[in-house]
Order: sequence, then structure tokens, then C-alpha cells
Amino acid sequence: MNKATGTRPDAPKTTAGAPGVSENGRDGGYNAGIAVFSYIVGGIVVWSLIGWGLDNLWGTRWIVLAGALLGAAGGFYLSHMHGLTSSANSAGGDNAARGPSKDEEQ
Repeated sequence: MNKATGTRPDAPKTTAGAPGVSENGRDGGYNAGIAVFSYIVGGIVVWSLIGWGLDNLWGTRWIVLAGALLGAAGGFYLSHMHGLTSSANSAGGDNAARGPSKDEEQ
């Protein structure tokens, strides 16, 4: 045990995770699905409203659709970047799909 910090030297480091992901880094199941859903729907709603406002301002009719597509793409991107869309068990078992992590000792 490290007397300065009060932790064991072999204890894994923990950080605040993304919404829907449990502390042990495993898939949060239902919570992860709700987080992905909220990112995508939230992005669509927000960017559609921005597009609707710009359509009214500029007298166009297509920016609301572009905003909805941009919001959906942004929601998928955020879900992927928070690690909510990748499976917990990769084919190789080395978590290569997650990419490098500064928290894990390699």
C-alpha cells in the first residue's frame, strides 16, 4: 500500500466515465443504449431547430433537413467517442477498437 496516497500500487486507476458506462469499463447495457439514443435524438432536435430558425431567417426550406442530418451524425460521433457503440468483447480480446488509453498501464 502506498502510504502517501492510500492506494495499492496494483489498483487500477478510475476516472469518471461516459454516461451509461459502468465504473469497471464494461458496457452499461440499458443505460448505454439510453445514452446513445439521447445523443442522437438530442442532436437531431437541437440542429433541426437551428436549421428551422435559419430557414425562417433566410427564406429557405432545406436547412432544417441538413440540420437534422448533421445532428444525427453528431450524435453517432459522440456515442462512438464516448465508447458507447463498441462491444465489450473484441475479436482479438486486446481492446484494440477502443484505442489507446492514458489510464491503462500497457
